[in-house]
Amino acid sequence: MRRRLLAVLTVLMGVAALLLCLPLAEGYARGRTEHLLLQRRSEAVRFADLAERMRTEADRAELAAEIGRYADLYGAGVVVVDTAGSTLARAGAAPGAGAVEARGRALTGRSTDRLPTLRPWGPGDVVLAEPVGRDERVSGAVLLAVPTDAARRDVAVRWSLIAAGALASFAAAALVAAGIARWLMRPVLDLDRAVERLAAGSLQARAGSDTGPPELRRLRRHFNAMAEAVSDSIGRQRDFVADASHQLRNPLATLVLQLENVEPHVAPGPGLAEHARALDEAERLEELLDGLLALARVESGAAGLTGQDVSRAVRDRVAAWVPVFRAAGLELTAAGVPDGLWAHALPDAAGRVLDALLDNAVKFVPCGGRVEVSASCRPDGSTVVRVADDGPGVPEDQPDLLLRRFTRSPAHQNVPGSGLGLAIADEIARTSGGTLGLAANTPHGLVARLHLPPAQVSR
Repeated sequence: MRRRLLAVLTVLMGVAALLLCLPLAEGYARGRTEHLLLQRRSEAVRFADLAERMRTEADRAELAAEIGRYADLYGAGVVVVDTAGSTLARAGAAPGAGAVEARGRALTGRSTDRLPTLRPWGPGDVVLAEPVGRDERVSGAVLLAVPTDAARRDVAVRWSLIAAGALASFAAAALVAAGIARWLMRPVLDLDRAVERLAAGSLQARAGSDTGPPELRRLRRHFNAMAEAVSDSIGRQRDFVADASHQLRNPLATLVLQLENVEPHVAPGPGLAEHARALDEAERLEELLDGLLALARVESGAAGLTGQDVSRAVRDRVAAWVPVFRAAGLELTAAGVPDGLWAHALPDAAGRVLDALLDNAVKFVPCGGRVEVSASCRPDGSTVVRVADDGPGVPEDQPDLLLRRFTRSPAHQNVPGSGLGLAIADEIARTSGGTLGLAANTPHGLVARLHLPPAQVSR
């Protein structure tokens, strides 16, 4: 936007400078032409007076000598003709184009009152005429072929000065426009970056620039106040969830312990079965509280993003889960995990997300199934970790729903779990600047892809 604003201001200033210097240059050219006309017309009038008083050969000789000296001095051509067009006296080069028209006008008693406007490129010479005599007593005409070299040189010099002044003014105005554009756009760009950081989840993002027009400064203050209110509101919500989860764990742990202590005193029969179900529900509630507490910690964004070795994290987590999969009658392999895969994410983000995905696979892949973990690097330097299984999978319209909180597939409602594992993994991926996606595997099963940004990119 700054470039567009600067371009608009530059174009406007260029047009303004052009509209100012063109009339000035044209006005000077016309003034210099008028000055040349007045100078040469006074000399033509003097020659016409001499021609009008010419009676004898001595007068003719005096006229010829006068126009000869003038032609030698100024390099001009002078011709004196009578009413029939016959030459009475002549010196210098003969008048060129326009001589016939000027002579006809002079023989009717009219002097030349206008010359073509002189410009650096031409015309090279002009013709002006002055009648000999007045009114009905016109007896001839004096024609002057006036060279315009000096006048055109003056016009060229003045036009150069005007152009230099216009360029200097334009350059100064462009510098001022650049400063104005920077002054106007600095708070806008700062506000845009703050909005981007806030949208990315950084609740501490604020617009810090205190420059610019009063309207933009007022907008910055309002934005910071809004961001502060949003941050406080979300912080209070997260603190409430974390505090409630934490405070409920102690009485819940006590309840579970008491239920376990009561179990030996419950007689076999329906009461024992009800006691077992109550204990299972208490343990399920404890798992749910642990998930809520973990989710609140992830959403708080307290930990900063750091570089981490994804290759090592994938190998370590797969090695830790192999015994669990073997006990469940499943096969876990890690094929195609090259060395040197690094990402910029939350601490141990790859390992935590992989734990959630593998725990999910243990629960839902039937005995005899196979789970494969792989990792690769994209051309832009980002890392993709892929977990694919050959289990029953889910319908095509449900993979994205599994990333929501407390969401379970209708076919797996009775499987133990809180419904927060994948939601926590998705939050870790998004907070790290990456993504977590689920899709159907071929020919059946589910495939999860964790995308993490490259290590050299800092958000």
